Amino acid sequence: MTAENFRALIANVTAQIQGRPLDKPLDAFLNERFPPGGAEFDAIAAACRDAVAAGWMCEREHGGIKFGRVVKPCPEIHGFSVDVVEMSDVVGPQHAHPNGEIDMIMPLEGDAKFDGHGAGWFVYGPGSVHRPTVSGGRAYVLYLLPQGAIEFTRAAA
Repeated sequence: MTAENFRALIANVTAQIQGRPLDKPLDAFLNERFPPGGAEFDAIAAACRDAVAAGWMCEREHGGIKFGRVVKPCPEIHGFSVDVVEMSDVVGPQHAHPNGEIDMIMPLEGDAKFDGHGAGWFVYGPGSVHRPTVSGGRAYVLYLLPQGAIEFTRAAA
């Protein structure tokens, strides 16, 4: 799996969602159009596994989370950036999504859930804030960020 091939897989998804609001109807659309077990979802999940094994995805680590920005925002993927993380029973750093965030959740071990959601897609709307959490096992989570916008914040004490 090359970075170019991976970008083409993602472009198939972003072409379907470009210009749409990041909201619950988009969440439903993604889970219907690109469901876990479907050809596109499984191809992206396999590509993530292959890229991590090849060493060019999730190449950095901090606080028990492997991560990396795989694709910067570009016209090829309709202005989204792509980040992929590997998490196992861990809570990540609090951050905000100025333009929203689309998550593709790919459990790897156990009954892994990301922010309480199993395999599939979950959409955070613009202005949302969370501490990304994987519980019940290990998972890859792919983040699509419009214009790559993310703001790391300090959690309230």
